Amino acid sequence: MAKILNLPTYKKNTGSISVVERILPFTIKRVYYIYDISGNRGGHAHKKNKQALIAINGNCKVFVKNKKINRNFILNNKKKILLLNPADWHLIKNCSKNLVLLVLASKNYDPKDYTQQEIV
Repeated sequence: MAKILNLPTYKKNTGSISVVERILPFTIKRVYYIYDISGNRGGHAHKKNKQALIAINGNCKVFVKNKKINRNFILNNKKKILLLNPADWHLIKNCSKNLVLLVLASKNYDPKDYTQQEIV
């Protein structure tokens, strides 16, 4: 089930650092970021791939639907990470123009892993 986690963040007078370490329930196999978004993104679930989303800059809503929840998550804080399980059908929407969305994935890209069908 999708959920938001707080990233460990350390602040000094020289700057802050937020760390993705020992917090994810998977090993990272793929890292990518989405930006210059002009419409909705996603609109799918996965068969095996788990994902973690961080709004590095800007903000968006992520609508998640599975057999247990039907919920909007707001990503607007680089200290928060949204975990998505494979069955979490998700739609990224209402993106600010300056959004940079970092995605950490448990699997390498595989077009056969996507399912477009919305979970009901």
